[in-house]
Amino acid sequence: MFEENRILYADSSKELLKIQDAKPLDDMMMLLTFSTGEQRLFDATILNGPAFAPLSDEKIFKDCKVVDGIVTWMDEDIDCAPEYMYEHSYAYPALQSAI
Repeated sequence: MFEENRILYADSSKELLKIQDAKPLDDMMMLLTFSTGEQRLFDATILNGPAFAPLSDEKIFKDCKVVDGIVTWMDEDIDCAPEYMYEHSYAYPALQSAI
C-alpha cells in the first residue's frame, strides 16, 4: 500500500508519469515535458466533449498550469491525465540534439 496526493493505493508504488512543464503553442498544440525528461508535442484538438469545449477559446487554452503533474485549465476545473497526453503525443527533439 502507498499514498500519492492523499490517496491510498492497494498496489505497490510505481513511478507515476507526471508532466513537469507545459507550454501552449498556436493551433491548440502543447510542448510537454514529462517526468521521464522527454519533450513531446500534444495536439489538444483531440480533447472532445462538453468538458473540453472552453479550450477552443485560445485565451483559456493558453492559460494552463501544471498542478501535481497534471495539466489544468480554468482554476483546475479542466484537466487531462498525463498518461493520455503521453500516449497521444509524439516525440519532440530538443534543439540541442538538432545542432
